[in-house]
Amino acid sequence: MTVDFAARARRVPDRAVLSRPLSVPLIAGIVCVLPLAVAAQSGEGVRDTTFSLQLVVAGYAGIRLCAMVLSGRRRLIQGAFWLFSYLAMGIAPLAQSVLGRDPTPVLGPRGDTQLATALVLCGMFAFDLGALLARHRPSLRSRSRPPAAVHRQRLYILVAIAYVASAMLILQLGGPQVFFASRQEISASLNEATGTATAGDTTGGEAGNALLRGFGTVPAMLALLFLTRWMVTSPRARRRPSVLLPWAGLLVINAIVNNPISNPRYWFLTVLFALLFTVFPRSPVMYRAALALGVIFALLVFPFTDRFRYDENGRQEVETQSLLEPLVVKDYDQVNMFANTITYEADGNGHTYGQQVTGAVLFFVPRGLWEGKPQDTGFLVGGWMGTNSANLSSPLWAELWLDFGAPGMLAGFLAVGYLAARTDRKYVQRTLDDPSPGNVLAVVVPVLAGYSFILLRGSLLQASGRIGIALLCLALVTTLRGDPRAQLR
Repeated sequence: MTVDFAARARRVPDRAVLSRPLSVPLIAGIVCVLPLAVAAQSGEGVRDTTFSLQLVVAGYAGIRLCAMVLSGRRRLIQGAFWLFSYLAMGIAPLAQSVLGRDPTPVLGPRGDTQLATALVLCGMFAFDLGALLARHRPSLRSRSRPPAAVHRQRLYILVAIAYVASAMLILQLGGPQVFFASRQEISASLNEATGTATAGDTTGGEAGNALLRGFGTVPAMLALLFLTRWMVTSPRARRRPSVLLPWAGLLVINAIVNNPISNPRYWFLTVLFALLFTVFPRSPVMYRAALALGVIFALLVFPFTDRFRYDENGRQEVETQSLLEPLVVKDYDQVNMFANTITYEADGNGHTYGQQVTGAVLFFVPRGLWEGKPQDTGFLVGGWMGTNSANLSSPLWAELWLDFGAPGMLAGFLAVGYLAARTDRKYVQRTLDDPSPGNVLAVVVPVLAGYSFILLRGSLLQASGRIGIALLCLALVTTLRGDPRAQLR
């Protein structure tokens, strides 16, 4: 019996559309009720032009997020973009304006925040325009390029690397118990393992920490995802001890090295997002639930998980005198840091004309060989602000604007929107046309969608290390479809 997956792909949008009784309250809640409820709260903020622009940003991002949820096609990367934009660039800054409180100090005048908000809105328009242009490109089905697949023997090599790298990380930090203490204790253990505490070179120490942690977490995640994909799509694999036993071990390893207690929350969100869509690769219900429930999770749960960052002595509980308090935390400082970046440039520092993006792309070049290697953008602006914190965000809007100005930022978001739409389109077509266990795209796109939260939050230099390690892992396991006997079955 044969299945026409192409015909099935054409039928998915018709039966995946959300029913009207469910779509109406969804649109009303996200686009109108939540932004207006935030705006109606009492606070010390000024209801000025910036406040009005933030209300427009929240409304527009909410409309586009609803369009992603209601769409018959699963647009993972675009959906992640609009979920982040709605919460971090829309609702959270709106709440901060209402309360008159900033999670990160804004040093410049209110006009810089107004400009940052306007540029955020323009970047969203450019992203949408790029996605619209991608719709008019020829169908990806007409191209005869063979899709990439997972090579069975190479996958087992990746599994072995994951076991060794994660074991090294666990042993270097003093055992599994450290991963269930706090992020503060993990950072201290990393500094001790890489010699940062005594070397005095904080920049090099941070790079060593990122390298050690990246190799201890990324291969384990990707190996688990590929084995999960194999088991989900192949009944034969679910009966093989050679698949089941490594998968069970990787599940335990990921529970240790990628748990939400000792890891940045955006990274754990990446792992969770990727695993969810690897287990449910074709479910439109799961796709819609992930985006819709993501709003609730970010508002009600995400800010309170900050308690895992510190030990008992340094832990600060989130105050809840107001319903908006969870949105006035450091996780939502993206617009604040964009405004500070604008002030930083106007203070005589100027644009960097591609240096920051180049530093992120060439992250693997040691500073000993590249004396003028750019610093992390968040750290650079933070140093100008008078803080030595390495945990300041630098959203993609700020990264592109600092490098290329407003025209370059708009061109960058135009390209990002175009590539996101093309990748989403290819993902839908390839996962339906090619339901094989070794379909690389079926794993890569969910990972990229989850990791886009980190890329959008920034900074790019902090995010680039794990991307490089992931690309090495993908290059190891990927092959073109030449020998079917070497593919996963």
